[in-house]
Amino acid sequence: MLHLALRMAAHRITALIAVACAVLGGATLITTTGVLAESGLRSQLPPGRLGGADVVVAADQEFRPSGDLPLALPERATVPARLVDRLAALPGVTAAVGDIGFPAALADARGGITPVAEDPRTAGHGWSSTALLADPRVEGRAPSGAHEVAVDAGTGLAVGRRVEVVANGRAPAAYRVSALVHAPGAGVYFADGTAAALAARDAGSGGPRAGTVDLIGLRADDGAGERVAAAVRDAVAGTGLEVSTGADRGAAVSPGVGSARSLLILLAGSLGGIVLLITGFVVAGALGVTIAGQRRDLALMRAVGATPKQIRRLAAAQSTVVAALALVPGVAAGYLLAGSFRELLTDRDVLPSELPLTVSPLPALATLLLMVAAVRLSARCAAWRTSRMPATEAVAESRSEPRTPSRGRTLAGLLLIVGASALSVVPLLSRTVLGASVTSMAGILAAIGLALAGPALVRSAGEAAVRRLRPGVAAPTWLALSNVRAYALRLSGVVSPLAMGVVFVLTYTLTQTTVLAATSDDTRTGTLAQYELTAPALGGLPAGTLSAVRDVPGVRAAAPAGTTTVVWEYDELGEPTAESAPAMILAPDARGVVDLGVTDGGLDRLTGATVAVSGEAARARDAGLGKRVRLVLGDGARVEARVVAVYDRGLGFGPVVLSHDLAAGHTTTGLDQRVLVRTDGTEEAGRELAALAAGRPGLALASTAPDTTGADTPPEVWINLALVVVLLGYLLLSIANKLVAATAQRRTEIAALRLVGTTPRQIRMMMRREAAVVAAAALGCGLLLSAVPLALLGQGFLGHPWPAGPAWLLPAVAATVVLTSYLTTELPTRHALRTPPAEGLRTG
Repeated sequence: MLHLALRMAAHRITALIAVACAVLGGATLITTTGVLAESGLRSQLPPGRLGGADVVVAADQEFRPSGDLPLALPERATVPARLVDRLAALPGVTAAVGDIGFPAALADARGGITPVAEDPRTAGHGWSSTALLADPRVEGRAPSGAHEVAVDAGTGLAVGRRVEVVANGRAPAAYRVSALVHAPGAGVYFADGTAAALAARDAGSGGPRAGTVDLIGLRADDGAGERVAAAVRDAVAGTGLEVSTGADRGAAVSPGVGSARSLLILLAGSLGGIVLLITGFVVAGALGVTIAGQRRDLALMRAVGATPKQIRRLAAAQSTVVAALALVPGVAAGYLLAGSFRELLTDRDVLPSELPLTVSPLPALATLLLMVAAVRLSARCAAWRTSRMPATEAVAESRSEPRTPSRGRTLAGLLLIVGASALSVVPLLSRTVLGASVTSMAGILAAIGLALAGPALVRSAGEAAVRRLRPGVAAPTWLALSNVRAYALRLSGVVSPLAMGVVFVLTYTLTQTTVLAATSDDTRTGTLAQYELTAPALGGLPAGTLSAVRDVPGVRAAAPAGTTTVVWEYDELGEPTAESAPAMILAPDARGVVDLGVTDGGLDRLTGATVAVSGEAARARDAGLGKRVRLVLGDGARVEARVVAVYDRGLGFGPVVLSHDLAAGHTTTGLDQRVLVRTDGTEEAGRELAALAAGRPGLALASTAPDTTGADTPPEVWINLALVVVLLGYLLLSIANKLVAATAQRRTEIAALRLVGTTPRQIRMMMRREAAVVAAAALGCGLLLSAVPLALLGQGFLGHPWPAGPAWLLPAVAATVVLTSYLTTELPTRHALRTPPAEGLRTG
């Protein structure tokens, strides 16, 4: 059977190239998705400044909902400081260090800031934390007293020099450099007592994190690491603390960085569905064209005694051989594409540069199984009708199509289109990113419905067109429309993937741009402040910044603001559900600088354990005014808060807003991230604010007006654009190969027309008219299938029945469809016309 399959494949190279391209592209995309998913599950960060610790004890930075993947908690949770001495007494432990991190930065003589670590929020440490570095080289001595520090040797400072340090929101203070630490990104080291006091971690500080450390690092005797780790696990059992060794230590360095793995899982999940859907559609379509071109061969085999099972096995065997040849380069390309995609995510600051991809054979194995299964199933389905027909009927039908398209197939397609239209209503009911994502899925489902119902629709349209032809119509036009009517299955097999390309590009792209426009509109309308003051190089705003801003002439209102992450626990259909979401942090006086579109309650009530929620969240989660909601804050603390306001602009400001009091003590630094400032609108007020920022090291003043250059475009928009480009490239390549294969298989038809007197020019004119019909049908169907989802999306998000997006998108899509239809028809036709008619009949 394999030998026969290879012989058949050798005579249908053109058609099988379409299958190979479909498999190659599909394997590339599935492998890329698999690498991203595996990296999200298994990738490990380097240990960094914990490279010298054999065992690390830290709080669990993940929330684990029942029956679902863990959710990352990006704010640093703490460990009781008293545990340090207890663990130090364990056998085999040579050193136990309670590490703390807090904002610290160096200020130069000109008021500029010298970076000392990648994350200034945790650049300050106690001197004992140098014991956790991997073989550090130290010049000088340990800091002693409250006015000495050790700094990273990369700062260019010298031992004995004086430097100003901004530590944990305090005013710049002078310190003497007592040592230089040769370790990448070492940060600033203070005497242990000074560090605890600056970070408000000493027992007498009275702060929310007094008596705690960020993590505990242990050094063990040579060869005793595993034994010590086991003893530590026994010692902390039941406390919720995590014990890490080896490659797992990297996750404890920075919880915010480690949470990027969750993003990879989400990306792979969202990408995987659309990739599998498109890959299956393209592969099945390519195999349908290939098997359709071999119906005569298969029918003749049935006539000489081949059983239906043998026919299906033969079709599956030759397709599997072609797929095997394409899978190897496809999988290899998938690993390369995953690396390029990671670089894109890193460049857009979506992923940390330290997080590597996990490369293993598992994605390749999954791709192999999925693609082989899809190819074999598609080939058997394509050969099903021919294999089941009586031999004589199969031979008779090998040069024509079934006169009546399958009713079951047509009904299924129409039901899919209706279902997709019903699904498009979701954006009207849910003005959220999740609700908007349904739009592109509805479009793809409608395109699949078109592929199923296409033959019946094309046949009906072709019959209607032929009936309306004038008696004197040109021969090429009559031939083209007659082919549309007689070969509806063939034509719909070409129109459907082109229409899917149109639907995919329009719905996927315009969904992103519409959501972005609606989000920007919410943010622009709801932001009353003209300026925002931040201190990114300091890790947070210094104390006294807010009062200083309020004293500036012309300032009408100023309020602190920040962002964090919360996990919202609620019941959905009687089942417990947890969802991670970004959350703003606002104080009661925020109503002077932001307008969230409050419909119930008021922001002035944001005191104590209170929250404001968006109207969408309130309706979906029964969280109306006065209700109590269960939240897990960014550091894992469980709280129950009362809803004091419900607002409309949830798309721009998120589903939940925490009170400043509720978030206090539950963020990594505890400092305000920014101050929003509303002035009287005069230039003098702007100059006064600029002077204030210039006079204080590390402060940065920026306008809250939307950026028109695209610099403020969210990184997920660029990611989605890259996905559209890659998937569109795959679709176009597969469609082009399918069109070429479909045209090349008409050699016999072209040869017969030439033998009855049709000129090459008339044949070219006929094929061009068919290409025009294909392009028009694909564009028309694609636009119709996209119109309903996009109109409902625009109505739900923007208040009018059209989406937001670039004006050039539709003309570009139309030009691409027309050019693809023309070139993939014209070039194979010209090639077929160079073959003598008699030879075309013999080899067709």
